[in-house]
Amino acid sequence: MFEENLHYLFMNKITTGGVQGVDQSSLAKLVKDKNFDELANIGGVQGVAASLKSDTTNGVSGDSEDVARRHEAFGSNTYRKAPTKSFFVFVWESFKDPTIIILLLCAALSLGFGIKEHGLKEGWYDGGSIYVAVFLVSAVSSISNFRQNRQFDKLSKVSKNIPVEAVRKGRRQQISIFEIVVGDVICLKIGDQVPADGILVEGHSLQVDESSMTGESDHVEINISQNPFLISGTKVVDGYGMMLVISVGMNTTWGEMMSQISSNSNEQTPLQERLNKLTTSIGKVGLLVAFLVLVVLLVRYFTGTTKDENGKKEFNGSKTSSDDVINAVVGIVAAAVTIVVVAIPEGLPLAATLTLAYSMKRMMADQAMVMKLSACETMASATTICTDKTGTLTLNKMTVTKFFLGKQHVKAESHTTISVKVLELLHQGVGLNTTGSVFKSTDSCSSFEFSGSPTEKAILLWAVTELNMDMDQMKRNFNILHMEAFNSEKKESGVLIKNITDGTIHAHWKGAAEMISRMCSHYYDLEGNVKPLDQSDKEECDRIIEGMAASSLRCIAFAHKQVIKAEQEDHEHIHGNVPDNSIILLGIVGLKDPCRPGVKKAVEACQNAGVNIKMITGDNVFTAKAIATECGILHPNPEVDEGAGHRR
Repeated sequence: MFEENLHYLFMNKITTGGVQGVDQSSLAKLVKDKNFDELANIGGVQGVAASLKSDTTNGVSGDSEDVARRHEAFGSNTYRKAPTKSFFVFVWESFKDPTIIILLLCAALSLGFGIKEHGLKEGWYDGGSIYVAVFLVSAVSSISNFRQNRQFDKLSKVSKNIPVEAVRKGRRQQISIFEIVVGDVICLKIGDQVPADGILVEGHSLQVDESSMTGESDHVEINISQNPFLISGTKVVDGYGMMLVISVGMNTTWGEMMSQISSNSNEQTPLQERLNKLTTSIGKVGLLVAFLVLVVLLVRYFTGTTKDENGKKEFNGSKTSSDDVINAVVGIVAAAVTIVVVAIPEGLPLAATLTLAYSMKRMMADQAMVMKLSACETMASATTICTDKTGTLTLNKMTVTKFFLGKQHVKAESHTTISVKVLELLHQGVGLNTTGSVFKSTDSCSSFEFSGSPTEKAILLWAVTELNMDMDQMKRNFNILHMEAFNSEKKESGVLIKNITDGTIHAHWKGAAEMISRMCSHYYDLEGNVKPLDQSDKEECDRIIEGMAASSLRCIAFAHKQVIKAEQEDHEHIHGNVPDNSIILLGIVGLKDPCRPGVKKAVEACQNAGVNIKMITGDNVFTAKAIATECGILHPNPEVDEGAGHRR
């Protein structure tokens, strides 16, 4: 049955009315069952891509008509959710509050007794006033909760609208996760959540955490040869890759799970919980006092203790008329009801809700997204703020401002003096040891477009404009045998490449300058000569790195090694490791990431308010000190803790 459903996958029939010959349920089942044999039977990832009129290299066209057809045939990458509550639901919920019910009962008694005692013209005042107050509290509470619920829905959409990198028309571009369609080619890197079900097109050292789906904590290796299946909702923990999307939205297991999860936007803040408990406690005490007063007043009345204005007993046994007894009892009950009404502070939690909602609105005006109302309360108790550096304190717009080749500073106008051999190796190290890309620009204002992280884009821009690197030529001349992606623990990435022309194999490393330089035993000079990197030279390199870091520069180093024939057998296959012994230092670049305007004033305002600011970053300690000083976080005699000390 499965093969019959996918028989037309090879036929590549796509009409203007939609996509024909592709059975969505069979595609979804293919990933859910991780059936590698069936995938092979239908032509592998290339066969599926052809049937979806997609291309594993260039992706889909991405024009509006193509996207609309794919939405119609396979659905959108959104999930069903429970309908939002209407305003009347919140009104009904407000009247189910025990305190409101007690007040409504008191209002009814007060209204009845008042009319009985004073007549309709004046007797409705007390009971009617209670009704008005109760309905006013209910209306304000319902309106506040309704608006809060609507705001919560809007913020949920914003928080879930994750940008992803897709390849369309051969170009990498940022799209919303909701815009992903079947046939898209999506780029994945460490930290990304897999946005849809798909099949791996290409990748290196790719591992995902499937614990959210399977409950298993062990990381799962994803590779083309054995397990190319990627499940929506899982997280990339190592490596990088590109996947072909074959199921989106409700056709994925993650979509089914998400549609069954209901978000609770009526979660109470700690202050609201305490005030509600206080209100309930006061209400109970009020009821008890009212009951005791009622009993005491009734006992005093029927024992003849109470007297009227003339000093006569109000109750005198059978001599007292039934109307007088009823009026007296009504007055006593009305007094008890008044105690209950006055004792219950129903507006107290409401006042807290309105205050927090107002604070939430003010914070949003300052571009602070408040997902929970409790944040407005808890932030008032904050004594320390721990912040990232890149993109938070800085603009995350990096540019290469310094370049050292070995121990020599190379100015921008002096790049032509670099040896052709070294220049070629730099091209390899930059252009092939990267997850970024370079495209010919469609905009007449610039020659190239760059994709990737800000660091990758800055280095690629520098290599293309300053070193005249041809990215396409690099990819044509070399095959990537293995790649170890950058992560925050290693602070380095490596690539093993093979020259198609002469068959030589090269290993390239890139990462934190202080770590790469320690791995090197030699370095290249301007003329391309290889010189030993002894202890004194390494100390000089450290001083160069510290000098750049002290100028708020992020330092990235490049290193190279040609794999000798004896090592080729170990490294020519795709699962080989990139050799990290006896490597040669190519160069060190310094990237400048300017501080955000207004950061220093914001830090000063927090410090004046008694809030400590702590910066946490994976950068070099000297770079961290320089940025922290520039932002006003560090003062004379600063305290800087390194992560290595905490990990021991």
